[in-house]
Amino acid sequence: MANQTAHEPQSNEVPIDSSSIVLIADTFQSTGIRRLEEIGCRVESDASLQGEILECAIREIQPDILVVRSTKVTKEMMDASKKLCIIIRAGAGYDTIDTKAASSRGISVANCPGKNSIAVAELAWGLILACDRRIPDQVIDLRANRWNKKEFSNSSGLYGRTIGVVGLGGIGSEVVKRAKSFGMHVVAWSRSLTTVQAKEMDIEMCSDLHELASKSDVVSVHVASTPDTKHLIDKDFFSNMKQTAIFVNTSRGAVVDESALVNAVDSKHLRVGLDVFEHEPSVGDQQFNSEVTTMKHVYGTHHVGASTSQAQEAIASEAVRIIESYVQDGVVLHCVNRASDTSATALLSIRHKNLPGVLANVFDELSVAGINVEEMENILYKGEEAACARIQLGTVPSAKLMATISEGENIISAMLTTKE
Repeated sequence: MANQTAHEPQSNEVPIDSSSIVLIADTFQSTGIRRLEEIGCRVESDASLQGEILECAIREIQPDILVVRSTKVTKEMMDASKKLCIIIRAGAGYDTIDTKAASSRGISVANCPGKNSIAVAELAWGLILACDRRIPDQVIDLRANRWNKKEFSNSSGLYGRTIGVVGLGGIGSEVVKRAKSFGMHVVAWSRSLTTVQAKEMDIEMCSDLHELASKSDVVSVHVASTPDTKHLIDKDFFSNMKQTAIFVNTSRGAVVDESALVNAVDSKHLRVGLDVFEHEPSVGDQQFNSEVTTMKHVYGTHHVGASTSQAQEAIASEAVRIIESYVQDGVVLHCVNRASDTSATALLSIRHKNLPGVLANVFDELSVAGINVEEMENILYKGEEAACARIQLGTVPSAKLMATISEGENIISAMLTTKE
């Protein structure tokens, strides 16, 4: 059981006991399952669960924690279990989870960032090389017993050319490292990139995406899928790209306007490598009809960027670490839907004796005054005799209320800081 005195939990961080039920609704490493069982969790694992079948399983099993990879998680699934506290995406992106619905239900959504960076970067480079040397086409010809060396003897090569990297998170940074090994000049664009960081990485910073497109012989995209990045790569971006340039996307399909890409392949004769697609199936062995995949010089893979044994071991280990932290301490690591800023207008700092009921009395006074607690943290000091509660308030309490709180039993001091 978590130490509730040391860490006063929020609504979506209620500590649970070691018999927590974990439902894994996707493929997951067996070593991770064994580790969860070792820490006392009951694990239910079925990689085939999705859609209505998953919803039924959640209703039947009533899990505390749900772990998924590619499986979509809807609000209906969340409502199927009143015990559900955390949804963990065993990977970096979490666009398959309805985070808005999770937030309104007090359910934490966590991910495993950075654990698949090398795997995705490796595939991105596989696609870049495939585009430059037309490796898939050569394989097809050889399997058809055709020898056509002349057709494939006109590759441009990569050494000394310019690669534009869109997004410099973990994956983008790994792509940059490999570009340096290929002797390429790197230009990059990222909302968070600074001139200092660009200098440290020995890359050229572009002021916008259009500048990057116009300078690049190769473009590789590595941004998260959010409402802000939907169709970030659009017809204007492609209109600025060079003729016969290489374009690779291993991030998310929604980032690229696929119809604009189709037009650019025709008009600019781009060579394209795609691991993701705008309307790809979520899971399983299904029919997939896409205009872009049928085009000449477009090479595709099945959204397998993170699908290496190395990456999956690392991701499983991180998912287990998130669960272990929650079970033992009530803390959700890598929580992506925790508010970065709240409507709180004041911070109430209370130093108090570490005794039962002290904070309950403070909350009673705030409740009577109609003041909402937006967020709080309770820090326990060594010796466990005293603690300090930092309480974010939606309304500034009156001087009279502050006096009442300060004079409460076992309160050492109370200090109010208002936000401008």
